[in-house]
Amino acid sequence: MQAVAKSKKNITRDLVETALLIALVFIATRFINIRLPIASSGGLVHLGNTMLFISAIVFGKKKGAIAGGFGMALFDLLSEWAIWAPFTFIVRGVMGYIIGSIAWSNDKNGNSKIANIVGITISGIWMIFGYYITEVILYGNHIKAIASIPGNITQIVIGLVIGVPAAKVLKRYIK
Repeated sequence: MQAVAKSKKNITRDLVETALLIALVFIATRFINIRLPIASSGGLVHLGNTMLFISAIVFGKKKGAIAGGFGMALFDLLSEWAIWAPFTFIVRGVMGYIIGSIAWSNDKNGNSKIANIVGITISGIWMIFGYYITEVILYGNHIKAIASIPGNITQIVIGLVIGVPAAKVLKRYIK
């Protein structure tokens, strides 16, 4: 009987943590952003990446993937970028999975700064590729897709610079 109660408690905790992570990614994307000029790409530089990185480093690949995919796709659905939502769901979900997989590989449990940076870097390459293909599909224009790369790199670098130290601090307090 105690095992069932403990299992239900763990399921409830996982659901609550995951829902909070989705909300934090959404809020950081929606409210902490800078709109880029249309001439460059017309997109946003936001701190949603920072929350995605923290989610994956602190809680692992599954919660990182869910938080990134759902949190940022929800932002797209509730903004003028609704057409991007299915692409964002995939690109950001895979990002979270990549970061969490690398950060938690070999019993590192998100505690290795090098593994965290490598995970973010590899997931950033995936993001640039994924959004390049997305822009080619949506706009049929390779030039516009190339123009968005500097903004994507900026998001990755800002997310890395803020996210890795923040995740380290949070790891001390979250069991």
